[in-house]
Amino acid sequence: MAGPRGGRGFGRPAQKPKDVKKTIKRLLSYLSEYKGLLVIVFFCIIFSSGSMIVGTTLLKPVINDYIIPLIGQEHPDLSRFVKLLFIMLCVYVLGAVVSFVNNRIMLHISSRTLYKVRTELFNHLETLPIKYFDAHTHGELMSRFTNDTDTLRDMLSQALPQLFSNSLTVIVSFIMMLTLSPLLTLLVCLCIVGMVAVTGAVAKHSAQAFRDQQMNLGKVNGYIEELIEGQKVVKVFCREKQSKEDFAVLNDNLCEAGTRANTLANILGPLMNNMGHISYALTAISGVLLAISGSFDIGSIASFLMFSKNFSQPVTNMAQMLNGVLNSLAGAERIFALIDEKPEVDDGYVSLVNANILPDGSVAEAFFPTGQWAWKHPHQDGTVTYKKLEGEVQFDDVTFGYTPEKTVLHDIVMTAKPGQKIALVGSTGSGKTTITNLINRFYDVDPGADGQGSSKIRYDGININKIKKADLRRSLGMVLQDTHLFTGSIADNIRFGKLDASMAEVEAAAKLANADYFIRHLPQGYDTVITGDGGNLSQGQRQLLAIARAAVADPPVLILDEATSSIDTRTEALIEKGMDRLMRNRTVFVIAHRLSTVRNADMILVLENGRIIERGNHDELIEAKGRYYRLYTGAFEESADEGAHAS
Repeated sequence: MAGPRGGRGFGRPAQKPKDVKKTIKRLLSYLSEYKGLLVIVFFCIIFSSGSMIVGTTLLKPVINDYIIPLIGQEHPDLSRFVKLLFIMLCVYVLGAVVSFVNNRIMLHISSRTLYKVRTELFNHLETLPIKYFDAHTHGELMSRFTNDTDTLRDMLSQALPQLFSNSLTVIVSFIMMLTLSPLLTLLVCLCIVGMVAVTGAVAKHSAQAFRDQQMNLGKVNGYIEELIEGQKVVKVFCREKQSKEDFAVLNDNLCEAGTRANTLANILGPLMNNMGHISYALTAISGVLLAISGSFDIGSIASFLMFSKNFSQPVTNMAQMLNGVLNSLAGAERIFALIDEKPEVDDGYVSLVNANILPDGSVAEAFFPTGQWAWKHPHQDGTVTYKKLEGEVQFDDVTFGYTPEKTVLHDIVMTAKPGQKIALVGSTGSGKTTITNLINRFYDVDPGADGQGSSKIRYDGININKIKKADLRRSLGMVLQDTHLFTGSIADNIRFGKLDASMAEVEAAAKLANADYFIRHLPQGYDTVITGDGGNLSQGQRQLLAIARAAVADPPVLILDEATSSIDTRTEALIEKGMDRLMRNRTVFVIAHRLSTVRNADMILVLENGRIIERGNHDELIEAKGRYYRLYTGAFEESADEGAHAS
């Protein structure tokens, strides 16, 4: 919601930046490449302000030397008068042209500066670790690209040039007023002090009102977003009436807070205008009294009144713009804080390269695609060894916590041999997803102060911390429970798993995931454009595309995090063969609450509170009649219900 002056954050109580000097210095570093244009802007502002001063100064001779002497003449000679008016017109027109040039240049500078800021902000965002996104909401990050950059644009293109121009106008007008009449100048200054005091008092009382308005606006927006997303639930349980009543309460609170805040804000403009009129009237009356006494002339009164207007109005404008400037600096500070966030650290040095498997079984690096991959491992003595990428993953006594205060995994020991299917089951919060986060190196296991800690994850026998993160993730395929599709064609979304995949590879991956049938029945087939995160597709179809995206990457290790949770039983049966083909000769980690999907796993790990409490295949665990047996048969829920009734 715009402030009284129309700009974002202008005319509102300011959010003060923590370090104004540092923020301004950082902004100036972005503007440094536009030094030449800024010099032109500087002279344009001086010329524009100067034209106003010259035009106002010429008003005195126009009245004293031309208008008054010509009063009462039957045939006045207006040639010199017209000539002077033409000069004044030229001065004002040139001032307007220069002002336009100044605004156009500042618009260019601000647009290019924000382009650089947004580019740097987005590029840096792509380097941040997953834990940063886990700790910050999407809305919070989006506000850096929208609200904060918008307030910065307003400041660069409008507020700063106006502040400089107004400051220059105030200084020159004050000097000219002193030259004309020190006594009237004192009167104007006293009036200005009163206006500033009143402005400060009103702004102080409106600050809390605006904070309440923003708080209630956030509640209303959040409620609307929540209701739109949950509209099916609302209709299923017939809660439309209750929803409208709840919204009415929130909307009433917003209306009340907004009315209170904007009443105070809207009072400020008329109040300042009327006080300005009072100041102008007092100055005019005082000037007339001085003229009657013979110590002032009519032309000087007219010029002084114009200068007083040029003096008081910029002071008022600067007072109103100060909040906007502080808000903009606070927004810039938040942007720079994000840009200064530490990027994801990657100290790995083992890379993934194309490989040739020689007849004797040895591995050599290939400099063209071969369909086979190897780990290139440089050593401290300068030698380089190559190890074929097979997909063996080993957890060796891994203990991990997202924060030092809380350990999530305790002493995890497991080995996934190439081609094995490992299922991770357990209640919510038991640590299943954390294990996959560690395999991807979204989070790193602490190696200990000496770097020789007991917790290690090995990939094909190589400490996972030694592998470059990008290369490690290239060797992994992942299908998440929450499928995300990008705006683009069906083919482009599948190709996201392998950007250089041919159309034949895309179609083969879709067939593997049994997505080809429904894709070909879409209006444009593989060229059908997806928008709104695939809102025109069913949840099952979206997950089929995610499976196809993983398939086209052809990774040796697959991570399926509830990959079939939103697929109905019939669809699940259809893709089972395709999934089996996809998982063949690959190491697969499956997280599943639907235990029927993990019956054919080579190894099932049952986790609870970050510990592996059972391990074995389906038959072994059923025979053991432990936690897995109770989860699989539903006996766990029954015993829990009986315990609740007994208590």
